[in-house]
Amino acid sequence: MTLVASVGAAQALDGREAGLQAAHQALNRIGANTPGLAVVIASHQYQAREVLNGITSLLGDAPVLGFGSPAGFTQGGVHPHSVVVALLSGDFQADTHWFPGYAQSGRETATKVGQHLAAREERQSLLFFADGFNGDAEQFCNVLSPGASVMGGLSSGDLHTGSTYQMAGNQTGTGGLAAAFLRGNIKMGVGCDHGWDQVGKQFRVTRSRGFWLRTLDGRPASETYATLFGYPPRDWAFPPLSYLARLYPLGVEQGEDLVVRAPIRVEADGSFRMNAAIRDGIDAYLLVGSRIACERAARNAAQQALLQLGNARPIFALVLVDIAWQLLLKAQHVVEIAAVQEILGTKVPIAGGYTLGQVVPDQDGPPKFLNQHIAVIVFGEETAESSQV
Repeated sequence: MTLVASVGAAQALDGREAGLQAAHQALNRIGANTPGLAVVIASHQYQAREVLNGITSLLGDAPVLGFGSPAGFTQGGVHPHSVVVALLSGDFQADTHWFPGYAQSGRETATKVGQHLAAREERQSLLFFADGFNGDAEQFCNVLSPGASVMGGLSSGDLHTGSTYQMAGNQTGTGGLAAAFLRGNIKMGVGCDHGWDQVGKQFRVTRSRGFWLRTLDGRPASETYATLFGYPPRDWAFPPLSYLARLYPLGVEQGEDLVVRAPIRVEADGSFRMNAAIRDGIDAYLLVGSRIACERAARNAAQQALLQLGNARPIFALVLVDIAWQLLLKAQHVVEIAAVQEILGTKVPIAGGYTLGQVVPDQDGPPKFLNQHIAVIVFGEETAESSQV
């Protein structure tokens, strides 16, 4: 059975109607093929249960995997306050699972996920969405086996309230991890990159506790940024600066590598709320993004994904973009989709959304947890000449 894909998007006053309309569009475009997996990107402003009810009223028992986001996008552009539904059909199997304890322990969730991955003799790949405001994604990744075919993103939503959700099968909620285990005649190529560069400003992380980066160079983090950007330290604890801090992430030393770590928001005490721990005593470098660098990063990510796909023909692309890109590009935020289409062509259906982190496989180690990146996951058909990611 040939792998085929379709995408639908709809906007409505309530989540059920938006989900139903988006699913209806996608079903019409996939024709007589039976959906083997539905990927859903839904506005966090909708009630998750209503969205899911609308979709499943048409899809029945088809496996569903989804997450909440400020906006979804397709090859047609960005869709705020909408539901995007992508359908895949072909000679593959998808089992969806809901792991409710992710926010309490990324380690325990990773152990359970690893058991599911090892439960079958045939190789499985994992596509997942987890809570971006709660839970330790880096801890989750580090427990998984080196070379594990694991990819996905952290759901985003309202940065002020921290409201978001995930969905798997007929279950939905917050604080969980929604997973789809894929096997059969399906192949994924994954690429990633970011559009942020060093500007020469260096700090020392002098106090950090868990997800809270308290001080840089011995001063509250907000004071350090206030000195750089000219706004009073107190203003950084309130919108819009409390969220715009994500535009100016830190490159932190991790072994020989420099990894990007970005604040979710600035707290009232001037500390930065991160979603990955940063240890005391390491050097950090201010990073600044640009449209040109983001366009280049999107093309690079799509090119990497195509190379990993090998001889398989691209059928569908899932594009997970850090929410910082939405803040940076504003009205120009279709540029990342256009850049991906430059590489994949305009005939490959695209669906995606904004995330608070991205996870990609690493052949030499456990999956990587990223901030500020674009991750392009291209689906194609497995062939005799190519092997799975």
